[in-house]
Amino acid sequence: MIDMTLQDRVGVITLDRPEKRNALNIELCHRLREAVGSAIDGGARALVITGNGTSFCSGADLGEVYTADFRDALYAMLHAVTDAPVPVVAAVNGPAIGAGTQLALAADLRVAAPTALFGVPTAKIGLAVDPWTIRRLALLAGNGTARAVLLACEQLDAQRAQACGLVERAGDVADALAWATEMAGLAPLTVAYSKRVLNEVFEPELGSAQAKELDVAFEGCWASDDFAEGRRARAEKRAPRFEGR
Repeated sequence: MIDMTLQDRVGVITLDRPEKRNALNIELCHRLREAVGSAIDGGARALVITGNGTSFCSGADLGEVYTADFRDALYAMLHAVTDAPVPVVAAVNGPAIGAGTQLALAADLRVAAPTALFGVPTAKIGLAVDPWTIRRLALLAGNGTARAVLLACEQLDAQRAQACGLVERAGDVADALAWATEMAGLAPLTVAYSKRVLNEVFEPELGSAQAKELDVAFEGCWASDDFAEGRRARAEKRAPRFEGR
């Protein structure tokens, strides 16, 4: 499920579940989180995350996405990527949908191939992403783009993603590796400090009251009748009929 190699002090982590287009399940989330820690413990000064085959990550495995255990595994992995004390580059070699977009957002930088595609279609299936994901998307891609992606379920191709700032460079895995290799040669304490300041200044912890209110709203989506309808509609292979409750 995960292939991890160390090349010139760069840990290259590849999602290797091509038969499922690298969709994330609980096991893959755990393995990816562990691979981040193992690469850093092994001396990596930068990381590249990519996918095997034609997809970066097609999203969450819908066989597990409706479970609380999956959510816990997903967000533990995403924060392990974001909190890694080294630069993390997402080499988006193809579609990065739903949880795939979240994984790309968790990285510090994104390099996108022409076939890359980003989207968060949670409103189509009655799910929701956490406030951290929404804030990070708006911070990187801009508020207007985030609204189009989240409220209208628009998708961003590689060109549009680069134009709005979600993607820093166009290129393939080799280009991402070359960039990460450059960063691996920089002063590691300075890089780690800069990353920490960027994360903490631009993405500070929410106030306790606001965080609690947003968490209640987030959990409300997952406990709603619409959530249940989305799950039923998938099982019955039909379009969902949402009622807003």
